Amino acid sequence: MTRKEPIDPDKKDAASAWTSALHGGVGPRYLRLVDFIERAVADGTLSPGERAPAQRTLADLLEVDLTTITRGFNEARRRGLIEARGPLGTFIAAPRAELAQRVDLSMNIPPPPQGLDADALLREGLSRLLLRSDADLLMTYHIGGGAAADCAAGAKWLEPVLGTADPARLVVCPGAQAALAALILAFTVPGDVVLSEPLVYPGLPHAVAQLGRRLATVATDAEGMLPDALDAACRLHGARMLYLNPTLQNPTATTLSEARRRDLLRVAQRHGVRIVEDDPYWRFAPDAPPPLARMAPAQVCYLSTLSKTLSPGLRTAFLTLPDSAAHARVLAALRSFSLMAAPLTNALAMQWIEDGVADEIFRGVRAEAQARQRMAAQLLGPAAGENAGIHLWYALPSYWQARELAAAASTEGLAVAPCTAFDQGGGAANAIRISLGATAERARLQAALRRLSALLAIDRSAQAQVIV
Repeated sequence: MTRKEPIDPDKKDAASAWTSALHGGVGPRYLRLVDFIERAVADGTLSPGERAPAQRTLADLLEVDLTTITRGFNEARRRGLIEARGPLGTFIAAPRAELAQRVDLSMNIPPPPQGLDADALLREGLSRLLLRSDADLLMTYHIGGGAAADCAAGAKWLEPVLGTADPARLVVCPGAQAALAALILAFTVPGDVVLSEPLVYPGLPHAVAQLGRRLATVATDAEGMLPDALDAACRLHGARMLYLNPTLQNPTATTLSEARRRDLLRVAQRHGVRIVEDDPYWRFAPDAPPPLARMAPAQVCYLSTLSKTLSPGLRTAFLTLPDSAAHARVLAALRSFSLMAAPLTNALAMQWIEDGVADEIFRGVRAEAQARQRMAAQLLGPAAGENAGIHLWYALPSYWQARELAAAASTEGLAVAPCTAFDQGGGAANAIRISLGATAERARLQAALRRLSALLAIDRSAQAQVIV
């Protein structure tokens, strides 16, 4: 066994800030080292231009293999956290100038998982797909709603959420928006009312209006939709459909408790209202209550899209229906405007599910989302709702109105989503949704959140009182 040389005292002093680099983290040690660098830069423990310890010195200090330090430094360099200056050594990198490039904090997509090479995953996935499949079959028409193998893969993906799902009652859709349109067409007629919360995913009111239906909102409290208000709305409007996004709701990031879910189910059942449960974020939520569809499978149409858990580029969503009659109606409605999901990307998604790659990607996405939530909490302070998932709902100080803040952020090169983008009446919110996934580099997101924090701290009312 090779004897370790004692660390030079001067070098040890220079490395003292790094002694806790692997403490309290999770995951591989090389990624814990990268996370430490990111946190230390954020809280000022490490400063841009500061020299990092030599890799061998740091390996001895942390009592790990040199390869662990090398992997960590390579990943930190890829993220723009450190820079190598030849024989001078490795230094903490200065924040990169963004010039005129906008940072998108408005688009709700999953962040890229760290430590996974997306290019390699795509190359390997497509290569294996071509080995298993006929290229001609991938480039021709396929069965609308998914072949039997596609539906079986969808049931496998949903099993951790719903338990055993019947592939015969599952429809594979080209995205959640197409699935929503098909549900509205299948179970309502022009002029019907669709019920939702006042603050709602913008795709729903758009689909409702385009298809000649009407949207009516149901009052909420801090937890979500109120059962008594739902009962009153059902009596008033004679609604046939209720839309709910019960877990890490978009935009408010609230999650309905199990008790509230059961109360809403009882009200909807009493009035014969069909529930559409749009549930893309359930896997992100710690200790999430059971989905509505698991509590009342005969009453709920359950929708889950890979766009929010893996990648929007896959354009694959799974829809489970209560019975064969509902399945037939939705499939007919879907085929009226979308014959099939794109065969190539759909086949890739199904292969990833069967091979376990989809689970691996999602674990990486969830870990990255958690890291970004911690970063946002550190830089912006507490947000409303749960600190989980790929977005947060940030209540604004009284001196900022949401539209004004969004406009001011735009001049700073930041895109955020104001509450007015979601409010269908009665939302009574003065908040913005901050999406954490669209910016690929975590360091760039960190710089953007710092700029947003500085903007939020500017009291415009105090400024208005200044006379010159």
